[in-house]
Amino acid sequence: MNPLFELQDFSVAYGAVEAVHGIALRVDEGEIVTVIGPNGAGKTTLLCAAMGLLPSTGSLTLAGERIARPSVEAMVARGVALVPERRELFGEMPVEDNLLLGGFYRWRTGKRDQRERMEEVFAIFPRLKERRAQLASTLSGGERQMLAIGRALMARPRLLMLDEPSLGLAPLIVREVLHVVSSLRSHGVSVLLVEQNARAALQVADRGYVLETGAVALTGEADALLHDRRIIDTYLGLGNKNAVAA
Repeated sequence: MNPLFELQDFSVAYGAVEAVHGIALRVDEGEIVTVIGPNGAGKTTLLCAAMGLLPSTGSLTLAGERIARPSVEAMVARGVALVPERRELFGEMPVEDNLLLGGFYRWRTGKRDQRERMEEVFAIFPRLKERRAQLASTLSGGERQMLAIGRALMARPRLLMLDEPSLGLAPLIVREVLHVVSSLRSHGVSVLLVEQNARAALQVADRGYVLETGAVALTGEADALLHDRRIIDTYLGLGNKNAVAA
């Protein structure tokens, strides 16, 4: 597979404090890659900097093109979308209008396919179609997460960055949301998934990176990490490897 997104020696600092340092990370075409780790490890900082929301140093390459100074506009223009941890929906606007806003960049650049794209999003999330006229603030937690992802998909991204999509959701809803994330491959979308729920993330990902104190502590195929004793003991809280598959 060809690399779609790649970081090399990627670092982010808050003043004199380096929150993320020396990251090497790759997402190939059609791949789901997850970044797991404890609170405060730098996962969200990494995503925000990669999207251009925070200044960074090091190398960021997208589809073979080196992005010297990542900015939100530059990343969106090149087909990258971010779903932030807090989802940041417009609560007093209906589902349909939230989705249309997700396609604003394409509209601004002359692409008038928002209605067609919305139907594609509704095909992925039928529940959103049922609630298309409902205010976003009245949706359940799972529905809000679906809307946040759907809004990002309106931009037809090549790479979707997801920050803690399972946050605050019941286990059944987490499985439903991550099942949809897994299906995005068939829609031509690669995914960089940041998650604290290590087991759920590794079950849908192809590869994983373990981030600790701002650096990559471990990387490998997702299935291998799921059965790695270090991951089991530290992140899954399970007594034996057989329980991972339960």
